Amino acid sequence: MNAVLMAVRRVAPGLVLAGAVAAGAFGARHALGVAALSPMILAIALGVGVRAAAGMPVGLRPGVGLAARTLLRLAVVLLGAQVTLAQVGAIGGGGVLVLAAALGGTFLFTLWLGRALGVGQGVGMLIAAGTSICGASAVAAVRSVTRADDADVAYAVACVTLFGTLAMVALPLAAGMLGLDPAAYGLWVGASVHEVAQVVAAAYQRGVEAGEIGTVAKLARVVMLAPVVMALGLWLARRPGDGVQDGAGEAAVRPPFPWFVAGFAGLVLVNSLLPLPPAVTGAAGLASVALLTVALGALGLETDLRALRAKGLRPLALAGAAWLFIAGFSLVLVRAVV
Repeated sequence: MNAVLMAVRRVAPGLVLAGAVAAGAFGARHALGVAALSPMILAIALGVGVRAAAGMPVGLRPGVGLAARTLLRLAVVLLGAQVTLAQVGAIGGGGVLVLAAALGGTFLFTLWLGRALGVGQGVGMLIAAGTSICGASAVAAVRSVTRADDADVAYAVACVTLFGTLAMVALPLAAGMLGLDPAAYGLWVGASVHEVAQVVAAAYQRGVEAGEIGTVAKLARVVMLAPVVMALGLWLARRPGDGVQDGAGEAAVRPPFPWFVAGFAGLVLVNSLLPLPPAVTGAAGLASVALLTVALGALGLETDLRALRAKGLRPLALAGAAWLFIAGFSLVLVRAVV
């Protein structure tokens, strides 16, 4: 019992601080009145700001580290309660093909361009995952197998949020000029916009049909997070010393198998075979967002602003090119299938 109390006392200050940062992020979103604005990006920005202003005392580090890693993994598991395999099937074989091809093509293109631009492999993989799968959630999940450092995570989350927000504004404007019907537009948005909230905001601007198709397509994309992270973890495990860095700046030797992603996939399967009550899925969704916000706030607290500046503008250029690629490539696929 004494050991448990000592452990709680050790992590409590840092957890409280990370929770306060997350609460500040939700408060800021409410004050700004923009529902599509992710509290996660606000949390990571607030965390970086607090770190820059006050530093990171040694006594806070255990709790902040627990929030940045353990709570993050739990949040990813809870994402599985939001989707079912039936939702994936609802968009049809052609729609699933569009999503898979857009995801795979964008991920590989981003890795290739990242190497060509001289962007570090860690931040390049995070941007590839955030753009091709599901924004900050994918960045957080992939970070666990790449062992990218905190500055990489903060930079990648900022990049994918920026270009996801631009996509949320640009795609509804482009739809009219492109002459897309609601079904094609919804699938395009679901296949190419980064965050779930951004997809909902963009898709429903063209009507209920487009909104429903866009939302289901995006949820189907989220399901693909599990196999991508598992495959990436296994691939990296077979390539020791490939240049991906851990938080201490040393070469990663053997990235851990992402058991939390297996938990995510298991929850998707349970929800597909024995549908969870709406109250449970709703609570799990709220808990997932809250935990992700706390975790990314903690990552911000661990990030030194000088490390962000040292990254330069190349990762930003990579994220912009990745966004343009997924938007253009998925549009071509949608026109070929729908």
